[in-house]
Amino acid sequence: MTGPAILLLLAGLGAIAWVSARARALRLAGVARASGRRDAVHSLPGYHGWYVALWTLIPAGIFLAVWANVSPGLVTQSVLADPAAQSLPMDGFSRSAILGEARAIATGAQAGAFNPAANALVEPYRSALSHYGIAGAVLALVLAFAGGAYAFTRVRPDFRARTRVERLVMATLLIASLIAIITTLGIVASLLWESFRFFSMVNPIDFLFGTKWSPQSAAMGYGNEDAFGAVPLFWGTIFIGAIIAMIVAIPLGLMSAIYLTQYASPTVRKWMKPTLEMLAGVPTVVYGYFAALTIAPALRDFAVMIGIHGASSESALAAGLVMGVMIIPFVSSMADDSIAAVPQSMRDGSLAMGATTSETISRVLIPAALPGVVGGVLLAVSRAIGETMIVVMAAGLAANLTLNPFASVTTVTTQIVQLLTGDQEFDSAKTLAAFALGLVLFIVTLLLNIVALRVVKKYREAYE
Repeated sequence: MTGPAILLLLAGLGAIAWVSARARALRLAGVARASGRRDAVHSLPGYHGWYVALWTLIPAGIFLAVWANVSPGLVTQSVLADPAAQSLPMDGFSRSAILGEARAIATGAQAGAFNPAANALVEPYRSALSHYGIAGAVLALVLAFAGGAYAFTRVRPDFRARTRVERLVMATLLIASLIAIITTLGIVASLLWESFRFFSMVNPIDFLFGTKWSPQSAAMGYGNEDAFGAVPLFWGTIFIGAIIAMIVAIPLGLMSAIYLTQYASPTVRKWMKPTLEMLAGVPTVVYGYFAALTIAPALRDFAVMIGIHGASSESALAAGLVMGVMIIPFVSSMADDSIAAVPQSMRDGSLAMGATTSETISRVLIPAALPGVVGGVLLAVSRAIGETMIVVMAAGLAANLTLNPFASVTTVTTQIVQLLTGDQEFDSAKTLAAFALGLVLFIVTLLLNIVALRVVKKYREAYE
């Protein structure tokens, strides 16, 4: 029996268990009320249904999850015990390749065999897969019936089904929270460990304050000295994502939010707000094409026209401008929601005191909505710092430390992708440098979030 079939069957059993338990609870509750014992009914019939359905599904689901990891080993052992497997080579790699090919043919993932020895194992594999598949399905159904029967016998008016179900929901929410926390800890631990390995090869001072970035020269055997200075990467990230892009995104996003909330008619707002937010759904590679094929050549021609020599067709300005347009919705949407959430009494009070609309916006609405505006700017900065495709296609890969916006620069995320692309050796400083860059980016983002939260807390206290 295939996996989807058994899952569908278990879902059907769960639905039957829910309906049956609910009907039994309804009948027993009616009997209790008819006999004058209204206080004997503790939970609604739906909770009894969920209690029995969960007892039907969860044990069987846990077993299937365990069986999915155990059964491949049992299938392989069964195939190796077959006489047809006695002629397999002793070399572990060759044996694994033949077994994998036979399994792929048996499951229908592959049409034919490249190694003739795999053909003899196809039928044993099919037989073993069928045998253990049926065994797993039967055991799962037995567990489902046993769990459902046990829970069904406990359905009675005074049974606290609601408490049991809510405890399970609470445990599920706790597990989901722990998964997020454990994942974060795992990411931090991996970054710290690999960064520690990198800094055992490269001086941290040279990495954080060096001005020459040339990991390829270190990989070619010229040494790690003066090869991993990350200042050009840090500057490129700040220059493109936090300066040029923000110069575009913050004014345009904030002004568009002010217009949509304070000046636009309902009809205009109805059409303009979704249109503006559509920018957030455009794939970044499309922005990259637009930056590389349209904006970058136009900026290079403009630089030549005004007398700037050596302007590159890949420039920080091209990437920053397009990135700023891309993150306008992040600023605009958060600012729009924050301004719209300011109490109407604050607007009316300001206008009643004789303030104009523009004065009300600048002196009342914007300060009151500042926590949301800061949140939008923070989200936009994080999005810009993590952007890669636009930088690769429009700004280039050159690690230059320059103030010239028409020059080619690169960012931390772009270099991380470049260092980890292809087959890499994870015992070389060149590859491990990607983790050190990721650690620095993580710390900077964390500090940025802490500062933003403090700002939000301060102004929230002032305007609540």
